[in-house]
Amino acid sequence: MARNKREPEIGVIAAATHDGRGIVSGEGKKVFVAGALPGEQVRFVRRKRRRNFDEAELLEVLEASPERVPARCAVYGRCGGCSLQHMSIDAQRDIKAQSLRDNLERIGKLEPDEWLAPLTGGEWHYRRRARLAVKDVAAKGRTLVGFRERHAPFVADMRRCEVLRKPVDALIEPLSDVVGALSIRARVPQIEVAVADNAVALVLRILDPLGDDDERVLRQFADQHNVWLYLQPGGLDSIFRLVPEGTGELTYELPEFEISMVFEPADFVQINADINERMVALAMELLQVESSHRVLDLFAGIGNFSLPLARRAGSVLGIEGEPSLVARARDNARRNGLENAEFLSTDLAAVDGSEGWLEAGCDRLLLDPARSGAEAVVRRMPLLGPERVVYVSCHPGTLARDAGILVHEAGYRLLAAGIIDMFPHTAHVESVAVFSKQN
Repeated sequence: MARNKREPEIGVIAAATHDGRGIVSGEGKKVFVAGALPGEQVRFVRRKRRRNFDEAELLEVLEASPERVPARCAVYGRCGGCSLQHMSIDAQRDIKAQSLRDNLERIGKLEPDEWLAPLTGGEWHYRRRARLAVKDVAAKGRTLVGFRERHAPFVADMRRCEVLRKPVDALIEPLSDVVGALSIRARVPQIEVAVADNAVALVLRILDPLGDDDERVLRQFADQHNVWLYLQPGGLDSIFRLVPEGTGELTYELPEFEISMVFEPADFVQINADINERMVALAMELLQVESSHRVLDLFAGIGNFSLPLARRAGSVLGIEGEPSLVARARDNARRNGLENAEFLSTDLAAVDGSEGWLEAGCDRLLLDPARSGAEAVVRRMPLLGPERVVYVSCHPGTLARDAGILVHEAGYRLLAAGIIDMFPHTAHVESVAVFSKQN
């Protein structure tokens, strides 16, 4: 029944979406209640009204599901960083796996021969990359540092974060204090976090120059908390290190393959270090790479998959759209003594079939695209002709679309698929699929 005011209502949750919103049963428009689980009776209030559904805020759980667990984070429900802390980790993985199944069936019109077991790891303190918002709030008498709120564009008033990698999990409040002590505290909109194996890097975006006292305060903070502190006065190419002085580099290791990766604090690296190691090993296993193979790694980044592949393949060509990442990948290949890995910069969303690397073909292909997927590439699969393809995806919808093209148009078979729990407690669904060419 339509309501003109935001009055509390009571309803029973009939089902849940993959992002942790419960769907209220009953007639009329669907109501999505963030944080509610199937089978629960809840009290809620509608916050956003849309044509086909309404979005609501959970006020109280009157009858709880057995899958409900206490949220570990003090600001869970307000902070928009996590949306699934209210359910058990097994239930989280179940709905992510169901999301992958639903997308493959609905969009790709297919099902794999085998469902892979979820690739899992620790569920807390896993996040080594983050972008924290910063806002000086006079009404609160402090500068807020953290993630945006779930139901509003404000910065959540938080003191720590349970998913950030240690020691950054406990640096939220100290960062609030140090930015609040700056003369330009209202001109610092964000802080990038990058936790390497050998250091913690923080990049402060500054819209005005620092004063001498500001620089002294930041140096003291960096020394006290043993962090590498960078400043970003303009675009990404303006980032420079304030503390410590010297030539040290951020690194992470892939010990199974004896690979050491160098990266810059604003580079894309996989969020979850533990899962990344397991994911690289799984991709290698699924690709079945041999020493005679020519391997193509598309959307290669700084060489996260390319360099381990080069340890086993005859040759590897990594292709990436961002020139700075290509330069980093080449440096990483030299650093690791790999002469059989080459890298090119190309816009993989605009391939037209005339590219030389397409015509050269490959024996094995690895795809690790952004959320938009790899449609332009998979439509050129007849030119490439790999016997085996491994597709690592961060969006089940575009994976399903591209899988449909590979199976229904390019003559491949979907051998296996499964989820990678890269982002516990969030609705993000990472997955992997492996395809073989049909004779």
